[in-house]
Amino acid sequence: MIPTAYPPAETMARMTARMLLDIRAVHFNAAEPFTFASGLKAPTYIDCRKLISFPRIRATVMDFLACAAMRAAGLEAFDNIAGGETAGIPFAALIAERLALPMSYVRKRPKGYGRNARIEGEMAEGAQVLLVEDLATDGGSKLSFVEAIRATGARCEHTAVIFFYDIFPEARERLAEAGVHLTHLATWWDVLAEARAGGDFDAATLDAVEAFLRDPRGWAA
Repeated sequence: MIPTAYPPAETMARMTARMLLDIRAVHFNAAEPFTFASGLKAPTYIDCRKLISFPRIRATVMDFLACAAMRAAGLEAFDNIAGGETAGIPFAALIAERLALPMSYVRKRPKGYGRNARIEGEMAEGAQVLLVEDLATDGGSKLSFVEAIRATGARCEHTAVIFFYDIFPEARERLAEAGVHLTHLATWWDVLAEARAGGDFDAATLDAVEAFLRDPRGWAA
């Protein structure tokens, strides 16, 4: 079934935030900060991969994401759904199933043997591809995947993620400059609001998280 009639974006954002909190995919710890791949220290960490272990929540979030992507691009906008290695692969498969479309996936780098390919699966020249990932931080990894997709002769003008950090201003700018529209369900701001409303963490922790979200690089310093 192709989902086309789902709640407004604001409601889906709040519900997605609540579901991520309920499955303990959200981690806040100001005393012992987490380290991003970039080396930046943060009191926040989110593990969207946990969604695959919760069937009812997984199904709801995937319905939301499919609907959001179609709202952003149109019901007949895509010919192929591509997942980014590795976290995006299960979610791309679930979205492709919902939209009755072919699925492929994109490696972070050529595998180094055989065809030395970055794209696995069938991706036709001229096809409009939706890149599906679990989350987006500063947009860098998305652009690498988009570049690999475009190198095949296919087009990629949209990426859809479950979670967008929305704390690095350059993220949207980088994607827009590359001609890529970002669709997302929830951000750290949605999670923070829902965590405050639900009392999921103590006030001091949430205050530290908010301070980080308002100035991530200053907080890390």
